[in-house]
Parts: sequence; C-alpha cells; structure tokens
Amino acid sequence: MRAMLLVNPKATTTNARTRDVLIRALGAAVELAVEETRYRGHAAALAATARAKGYDVVAVLGGDGTINETVNGLLNPVNGGPVPPGSEGRPALVVIPGGSANVFARALGLPNDPVESTGAVLEALRDGRRRTVGLGQALWEGQSRYFTFCSGMGYDAEVVRAVEGLRGTGRKATPTRYVNTALRHYLATDKRHPAMTLTGPGIPTARGLFMAIISNTSPWTYVGSRPVHPTPWASFETGLDLLGLRRMGPMALMPLIRQILTESDDLPGGRHLVQLHDEAEFTLTANRPVAFQLDGDYLGEYETVTFRSTPNALQVLV
Repeated sequence: MRAMLLVNPKATTTNARTRDVLIRALGAAVELAVEETRYRGHAAALAATARAKGYDVVAVLGGDGTINETVNGLLNPVNGGPVPPGSEGRPALVVIPGGSANVFARALGLPNDPVESTGAVLEALRDGRRRTVGLGQALWEGQSRYFTFCSGMGYDAEVVRAVEGLRGTGRKATPTRYVNTALRHYLATDKRHPAMTLTGPGIPTARGLFMAIISNTSPWTYVGSRPVHPTPWASFETGLDLLGLRRMGPMALMPLIRQILTESDDLPGGRHLVQLHDEAEFTLTANRPVAFQLDGDYLGEYETVTFRSTPNALQVLV
C-alpha cells in the first residue's frame, strides 16, 4: 500500500521527536512518502498530486485547517479534469490529530493524542477498516470549498477572524483564548441589526439572523475536553444541519450556552432559534458583507453563500 503523509511542521501539539516516532511507525506498515506543508494551500496541492499519482492513502498530521486543505485537494479537479462521483477513485484519508481542537479527528472517534491516534490508525490499516463519510460544500462568488465538520456566518466567524489575528502575532489558538476572545468580541458586537436571511428548496424563509452555524457532524467544536452540541442530530451520514440565532442578548444566549454544553440528544429550545436537520441545500443571504468561516478557517466577508451536502464523499481509515 502506497501512502503519502502530509506533515504540518507548525502543528500546535506535536514536536520534531513526536513526528519522527509517528513517521517510523507508519513507514513500517506502508510504503510511505513524507511531505511537509510550507504555506497556506500547500496541503491541497500535495493531496491533489497524491491522487493524480495513484496513492492508496493520504495521511495528515496536523490540525483541522491542514485536514480541510487535504480533503479539498482529494476532491477538487486536477488540471481541470473530472472528479469521480462518490468516494471511489481517490485515496482514502488517514487523520492524525496535531492541532489545538482536532474536531474532525475526535468526531471520527480517534484519540486526541497523536501517538495514541497513530496506534488506532495502524490497527485500521491492518484490519482494513474504512468508513465512508459525507461532507459539506460551500459555494460563493464563483468559489467552492468542502468542509468536514462545520461552517458559519456572523458572530462565530468574527471570533475565528479575531483569533486568527492573534495567531498572526505568534499566540497559540488555545481553548481559553477562543473563549476569552468570544467574550470580548460579544461586548462589541451589534446586537440590534441582524443581517442574514435563510432560504432553500422546501425551507420556510427565515429573516433576521445574527449568526448561523452549519454542521456536517456533531459536536460543533470543543472547549478543552468538553464537546459543544448546537446541532446534536448532525452526522456524517445525513445532510447538513443549521442553528441560527435571531437574538443576541444575554437572556437569549445564556440558556442556549447551557444547553449546547450539555451532552444531550435534544435540540436546543427557544423561539429565537432557527433550526434545520438533514438538508441537502440552503442559502444564507445578507444585506451587508458578513464574516464567513469554514472548518475554523476565516475566509472573508460575503453577502451570499450556498451550502450543499455531499453524501459518501470520502473514505477514512478509522
């Protein structure tokens, strides 16, 4: 079995010694080529090359951003060629968590430790265990990008943007930093003029949204070891879910925060919430440019984004 391992040398929770141990362990099980990512978008280019060269597996040692790039490299066209439907015709994915949150890896049931996760991956390789998962897809202004676990518009994307700014100054994206940034940003955010409207085939129009969370699985994210479940019914085997907020005041948010931090199969309750489950497609339109994030990666401000479910898109060794 031929495998390409993509290593993000700046991954939050790994060091050179850990990476060497993992590379030796994987190299003993497969015919392994190792590539380090050097710039934004490099993982996508490397994954596309692996697909074009007929590799059986692409493994990723990195965080959710590196994994997202890799997935897009596996699914998007190479040199203008067609993308095979479903998960056939492209390498399987192996995920080894090395970031701060590792939402996708943890949603797959992998340990949040790179060494333990490598042991689980080696077992999957030995036993041939594969899982086929669906993905989400966002389309905006002639652009398209897949996401593994979540996307968002509004307040949550503004927080992601603020944290990325802090990372640009050399600070790490820790759970504490996300929480503190979210609290500080909440005090300054506009709580009176919602910008977004939700529409879609067979979906009642919902106006006046301040924030929208789009989920391809649950949990949406983690605060340390605690999972956050705004869309507890979301899964890799169904369409997309959405939670939208029509109010941003403390009296609306505090009960919601308590609910989504509780491990429960019940949907959050509240008349100010807009909720969708297992949808194939919907669109968010804003009356002004709104912050937009995808798998925790801030992508800019846009007025219209369409979200689609892509069933059975990818095979994961897990």
